[in-house]
Amino acid sequence: MEPFELPVGELLLRPWREDDVPAVWAALQDPALRLWNGAGSGSLDDTRAMLARRRDWSEGDHASWAVVDATDRLLGSLSLHSIDRLQGNAEIGYWTVPAARGRSVAPRTVDAACRWVFAVLPVDRVQLFHAVENEASARVAAKAGFTLEGRLRRSYRYGDGVKHDDLLWGRLANDPPPDSCPPAR
Repeated sequence: MEPFELPVGELLLRPWREDDVPAVWAALQDPALRLWNGAGSGSLDDTRAMLARRRDWSEGDHASWAVVDATDRLLGSLSLHSIDRLQGNAEIGYWTVPAARGRSVAPRTVDAACRWVFAVLPVDRVQLFHAVENEASARVAAKAGFTLEGRLRRSYRYGDGVKHDDLLWGRLANDPPPDSCPPAR
């Protein structure tokens, strides 16, 4: 799979670039982001290595994008990962910088990525996991058309070093599209 851009209204999902490292490193200084999505936050070299992995789509098991505005300002990150073409499943993960929160950036881009993967790859289920305490991610999941399916006890160790219970959400290819996220033009 080759990296590509995915327009979402005035937003753009674009492949990561080497010159994104400083902006991502700056974003990773946000305590909430470090708590729930701390990958690559240990050092500038960790950030550089994480983005190098996200730029390499050659295995076909993920599609990872920078979420940017019309001026190419970094608003967040979105990855479809653990793509299993045999089972028809994928997982989705995302984060937003503080200035992008509360503006529907995450639900709109999550919805657009789901619509893309359902239309292009043999995937009919996307899963979304988040810590029970991460109420913002619950709002994103609901707005992006996911259905809450269950709770996984002590399932993931987050940035605080503690294993948290996770909520599991699923979205199927034939689920009705969310009202809050009209298709991107």
